[in-house]
Amino acid sequence: MTAYIDPDREQFEAFKALDRDQPIEMLNLVRFRAKADYPVGHALADKDLTGAEAYRQYGAETAPIIARIGASILWRGAFQTTLIGPQDEAWDEVFIARYPTAHAFLEMVTDPVYRSAVVHRQAAVATSRLIRCGTAQGGASFG
Repeated sequence: MTAYIDPDREQFEAFKALDRDQPIEMLNLVRFRAKADYPVGHALADKDLTGAEAYRQYGAETAPIIARIGASILWRGAFQTTLIGPQDEAWDEVFIARYPTAHAFLEMVTDPVYRSAVVHRQAAVATSRLIRCGTAQGGASFG
């Protein structure tokens, strides 16, 4: 499986090209490393943290930013199995984050405190998927 931890430039530019003035939901699928992989010289590099522990550190440090920009975790679930899709894609974290606008998301990822905290996410994550969705009407049927 290919590892996806950070967006590449093309993906980030495509994200930024979409309407920024509407609420967005971000589907997050995250698989942790068994052991966190911090850069050499980082204060936590020799602390023998698990990926899950490093991800919790990321969450703790970014929670005030999430609150400030008006974002929230809309839904969180516990992965059980993949019914349709690659069988090697199992996830440790599955959640949907809601942002009041795409501007708010961009404000978050460019915040200096966030940029400092993202090292924990990078150390924690073996692979991930981050899928931007717009709000749509619910209903009683598919399609």
